[in-house]
Amino acid sequence: MGAFTYQQKVLFQHCDPAGIVFYPRYFEMVNATVEEWFDQVIGFGFPTMHGPMKVAVPTAALSVAFTAPSKLGDVLEFCLIPTRIGRSSLELEITARSGAEQRLKTTVTLVFTKHGAGKSVAWPDDLRAKIEKEINQVVENNA
Repeated sequence: MGAFTYQQKVLFQHCDPAGIVFYPRYFEMVNATVEEWFDQVIGFGFPTMHGPMKVAVPTAALSVAFTAPSKLGDVLEFCLIPTRIGRSSLELEITARSGAEQRLKTTVTLVFTKHGAGKSVAWPDDLRAKIEKEINQVVENNA
């Protein structure tokens, strides 16, 4: 697969009084995209991670550019591309578009941690293998 897309409609709850997306709401949409990617592509949904596995993937760093406003009723297509996995970190590039117009570009760094650890820990081998497979597919598709 490599690149993962997830559509989200801009709802009233996402907007400020001017009818455009209030910037913190984009972060909720980005997180929803990450959650869906882990569930649909990697096969490790957040309910399993936060429940029986007692692990999490919190955001450690975030770089974002808001390139155009989004309005109530717009349908945004979020595209997630995994770009790098470290010992305990994962870097994702996520863009949001409405039609041909880019609205948002962000780089998100997640870290893997276990409940109560208080710090990042190494990715489990099975989870790392699935993520590396996705990264390799991106590289192959861009070669």
